[in-house]
Amino acid sequence: MSRIQRNSSTVVLHESNWMASTARHMMASLGLAILLMVGSAKAKGSGLATTPPMGWNTWYAFGCHVTEADVKVAVDAMASNGMKAAGYEYVNLDDCWQGKRDAKGYIHSNGRFPDMKGLGDYIHSHGFKFGIYSSPGPKTCGGYPGSYGYEERDAETYAQWGVDFLKYDWCSAREVYKPSQIEAAYEKMERAILRTGRPMIYSLCEYGMEAPWIWGPKIGANLWRTTGDVSNKIGFEEYERMMFVGFGQDGLQQYAGPSHWNDPDFLQIGNRGLNLNEARTQMTLWCLLAAPLFSSTDLAKLTPAQLAILTNPEVIEVDQDREGIQGHRVSQLGPVQVWVKPLSDGRMAVGLINSGESPLPASVNFSKIGFSHPVHVRDLWERKNLGLFENSFKAVVPRHGVVMIEIH
Repeated sequence: MSRIQRNSSTVVLHESNWMASTARHMMASLGLAILLMVGSAKAKGSGLATTPPMGWNTWYAFGCHVTEADVKVAVDAMASNGMKAAGYEYVNLDDCWQGKRDAKGYIHSNGRFPDMKGLGDYIHSHGFKFGIYSSPGPKTCGGYPGSYGYEERDAETYAQWGVDFLKYDWCSAREVYKPSQIEAAYEKMERAILRTGRPMIYSLCEYGMEAPWIWGPKIGANLWRTTGDVSNKIGFEEYERMMFVGFGQDGLQQYAGPSHWNDPDFLQIGNRGLNLNEARTQMTLWCLLAAPLFSSTDLAKLTPAQLAILTNPEVIEVDQDREGIQGHRVSQLGPVQVWVKPLSDGRMAVGLINSGESPLPASVNFSKIGFSHPVHVRDLWERKNLGLFENSFKAVVPRHGVVMIEIH
């Protein structure tokens, strides 16, 4: 709920009728404050992101070279390749769309995006929702104009364009805000969005520097990055970086739930560096984490096998389970880890993950995850029932691979 700050002044009371008049004004002001707070609560409880949002983002596909044509190709692909049917809903334009501000301070898009309102209409006409990007600082990560000092105007502009999702990336904000001011900096835009009256998912991106999982819900955020970029930026191999990010989410599960999600960054399926076993591992781990699922690759270049990983309905169902519980690690033996995610109706998803350099055996003991009776097991990647099992389930997991099951 937005905090409402009021200035106060010292008053000297001289007469009883003046006191009565003051009391009436105070009651009226209190009533207005309550109405404003109730309105804010309603706006934040409007049903946005009740399950982890799903969609596509331009960044890892095109970076700062993205064009309107690239976005429209992605829209057309998602509408026809099964991603829309699988639940991918948002088409999000990341950095580098910005042009200059006009004399009144309103932002305009650059020449690669000649008609932003028209692009939003195109996205909506295909049954998707429209996302955009900015920064609380004076510049974005790509060096384009940020929203610092123009929060109200930018939120108004986004609403006029039909924006449904805002990713707000810290970047140059460190030049104008202290670390202790991060919460207030992000709250400025949250308030501006509320005042437009247009519902927008609000996605914070400050890389987990100041524990946004603690204060993000308080300022109305729907998701927040918990880490740096998932793609290789610091010398790791792509798979190693992805696993470092994914495994680092353990312990944050208490902060996730409907309308507020931990975000470990985008899916890399289809990009360089991940083979099919590794791609299946990222999809599995992200779904067990109840993470937002945003593909960020050139969709026109996806292979059928990569597309099948992105659109497996039974795996996606784990991510989108209505209980919204983030999974956690229950055991580790060398490079083999076992992760579980409780699901609705007493079911549970289990991931046996092997980050080793050769196939390795893995197992899960049912009694250690809350089952005291024989259970039915279904392989979610193979999409087939494996039968009734007592005590435990065992499998050989391929190098850099995963076995994902559902038990009940």
